[in-house]
Amino acid sequence: MEKFLVAAPPHSGEEPSPPPRRHRWRRITVELDGRIDARFRHRESRLLLNSFAEIGAFDHKYYMHGEERCRTYVDRMISASTIDFHPAREGVSAIEFDRKGIYLASVTLSGCLTVHDFETLYCSKYGPSCSMPDESSNYVLHISNRIPLNAVRWNPGNQDEIACTSSQSDKVFLFDIGYVSSAPTEVLHKGKSKFPALYSESCKSLTDITFTSDDKSRIFASGLDGAVYMWDRRSSKTHCLELMASPESQFNTVKLTVDNRAAFGATKNGTIHVWDLRGGRASAAFQSHNEVQQLLSVKLSTLLGKIASLKEQSNIVSSPILSIDFNPSCSYQLAFHLDDGWSGVLNVNNLNVTHLHCPPPAWLESTDLALQNQLRKPTWLPTSSIYAVGSSSYDGIYLLDFHPDTSSACHVDYKEETRVSEENQPAENKSVPLSQRVLSCAAHPLSHTIIAGTQFSSLLLLSQKYKTIRNPES
Repeated sequence: MEKFLVAAPPHSGEEPSPPPRRHRWRRITVELDGRIDARFRHRESRLLLNSFAEIGAFDHKYYMHGEERCRTYVDRMISASTIDFHPAREGVSAIEFDRKGIYLASVTLSGCLTVHDFETLYCSKYGPSCSMPDESSNYVLHISNRIPLNAVRWNPGNQDEIACTSSQSDKVFLFDIGYVSSAPTEVLHKGKSKFPALYSESCKSLTDITFTSDDKSRIFASGLDGAVYMWDRRSSKTHCLELMASPESQFNTVKLTVDNRAAFGATKNGTIHVWDLRGGRASAAFQSHNEVQQLLSVKLSTLLGKIASLKEQSNIVSSPILSIDFNPSCSYQLAFHLDDGWSGVLNVNNLNVTHLHCPPPAWLESTDLALQNQLRKPTWLPTSSIYAVGSSSYDGIYLLDFHPDTSSACHVDYKEETRVSEENQPAENKSVPLSQRVLSCAAHPLSHTIIAGTQFSSLLLLSQKYKTIRNPES
């Protein structure tokens, strides 16, 4: 009742006492309108970062037919027993959840495609001991191919369909998990190019694929021959569109904007190319649906050279771009990951690098140089601006704060001396040690869980570690 009482007027000659200072309640807007402010989410995300830990590992020990082990397992055994410097090429090259977070697809450099039920994997670590699946039955689908696989994507319009590409083929392989068959249900081919061949046959493989979000029939794939290809499965199994770049371009990855209006491709020479799929600046695109002129291209090393603080501290050289990906929480943020281990964000609205993370050079620690040359594929965490990427120099993963303002620890204009009080301190970059080297990772679309694919073809489960609180009197 005290807050309803009115204070008595002060006696003559006495100074009125100041009212008690009240602390501002940061969550009041959340309680009133049910919306979580972006800054509030950013501040509280440090609790999420500090809670991540490796809680389980799943080795790749699957069978093909009867008692015959798959190629990934055989390559793992060969590498483990090899004492020279020529181990078998292995590792989880790509991994992705479906849109609902029910299934997890992964591919290996040895040629295996595996689909897991995420709930089965998760409950095998947190459920009772009897729920632990055996090695031969903890997957939905397992196919062992004779060629290495380097990319995997779920069809957003078809929950059961997966697309894969290989570094030794110029085809796109589509599988339906509803069919128990090792043969793909559909194969897309590269047709005859309208442009002269610039590379040998060994450089005509596909490196990455992506579906359009509004049409399950259109697929884009990046190639090492200087082009990005598009297929429309309703009309033909050969490509119907070529997005060309400069002759020296060799594309490592391709991504589409959220509205599917523009395509972004990143190359080995450190350049990002952009095409406006609606026609762009050239009128030729409106005259022929088979030709789209390039909208623009930017050299990433040139943009990094504009950062004064970075230019003073390091020698900036062009480095291959291994991966690009749009932030699902901020559509103008395009994250990139380089061959030298650097990661950052390109603002596609003004073409400026706004965030950057430069880990210690790999030569400071023992590392496998051949492993560094393999594609590392990071991921964004859902409903946050946290970027997860495997380290190139140690067994672990970086969780980077790429929040789109200067309060981010990775922002190029971030000032250490302007940090606010400890109570309102935003998230910081987190390094999570793991049991194996990470090549690729994927975040669950609905829960804060990360699955990491390793150099030994295992899957690591990263989540919040639960502890059982026991009553000391019991």
